[in-house]
Amino acid sequence: MLDQGTNQELPSIPSKRYFTIGEVADLCAVKPHVLRYWEQEFDQLKPLKRRGNRRYYQRHDVILVRQIRALLYDQGYTIGGARQILNGDTSHSDITRSQQIIKQLRSELEDILDVLKV
Repeated sequence: MLDQGTNQELPSIPSKRYFTIGEVADLCAVKPHVLRYWEQEFDQLKPLKRRGNRRYYQRHDVILVRQIRALLYDQGYTIGGARQILNGDTSHSDITRSQQIIKQLRSELEDILDVLKV
């Protein structure tokens, strides 16, 4: 699901059992408050909580955060769209078609912007 080419700039995930929210934020190039927000939006993202509600992410959580990041930041999905993809509710052809429509609309809007600048 996650294209390795999209996250080449991200550091490799160390072989540890648990990661703090700060470590995950650094590994995935997002802020800690974004991770806390994504926990509310994506049911699959459930880090362990220990004393004082401290979050401890496992390796599969870090991989999931990278998938979410790629869907939202690299592929341009909304949170609802990314949630659908992670739940498996959307077929690949629908995704590709939607991406093509978005690219076409973006191109047309850029053309209009160029005309307005002149």
